[in-house]
Amino acid sequence: MLFACQERGIVNVLDFEPHHGLTHVLDKGLGPRAWEDVLEVAGDHISIVKLGWGTAAVTQNLERKLDVLREKRVVIGGTFFEVVYAKGRVDDYKRWLGELGLTHVEISDGTIEIPRERKLELIADFARDFTVLSEVGSKDSSVEYTADEWVRWLQEELDAGAWKVITEAREGGTAGIFDSSGGMRTELIGEIAMTVGPAHVVFEAPTKAAQAWFIKTFGPSVNLGNIPPDEVIPLATLRYGLRGDTLKEVLLGDRARTPAP
Repeated sequence: MLFACQERGIVNVLDFEPHHGLTHVLDKGLGPRAWEDVLEVAGDHISIVKLGWGTAAVTQNLERKLDVLREKRVVIGGTFFEVVYAKGRVDDYKRWLGELGLTHVEISDGTIEIPRERKLELIADFARDFTVLSEVGSKDSSVEYTADEWVRWLQEELDAGAWKVITEAREGGTAGIFDSSGGMRTELIGEIAMTVGPAHVVFEAPTKAAQAWFIKTFGPSVNLGNIPPDEVIPLATLRYGLRGDTLKEVLLGDRARTPAP
């Protein structure tokens, strides 16, 4: 990618290595005009917009908001799917998604217990008409699954028809692949990446420290989720090595330790 700035007589040209990582953005209720601003400056760096948990159900003028986001993949949060499941309204939910023109759906069981086989059936069912993102991991920070369980469940959900699988972290990085104090479960993450493959996984990484760690560990094409809208540009600079946290690893590569002549 070529970057050039010619304003006020300044000309800077840098050759960037392209990356193909997904940036999955968490929307907590921004309005249409706010999203117009975000898209104007950061739209090229946004892959998926998730309308967090059940916000879509209480958002006024949702259709107008979705119209602004029409060129992006939009998905309603998995927690709302769990509400729909618990109330026995899955078919109604499908119809509503169709009426809204949404092509993606998130299926999770982070709060409501869904029998394992039933969750896989739901993924396969929705995958006939929608692109499914399924999420693994509990929102309860006291619940920690083993690496074997994580890997098995993620792979099962991919095999059932999920396009991508998401590893739970919550919007604050305090559950799932994080511990309750915000520390990353790095051995678990490494096992998931090695066994399932990072290309198939969206790792929720709401903090800068987590984002930088993922990029330094797996490269700028790692798929990252639960990114706040105002952190999209900062994340893009991490991916391209335009921030001190990843400059040596991404932008300079093997030249990081070689002084300029």
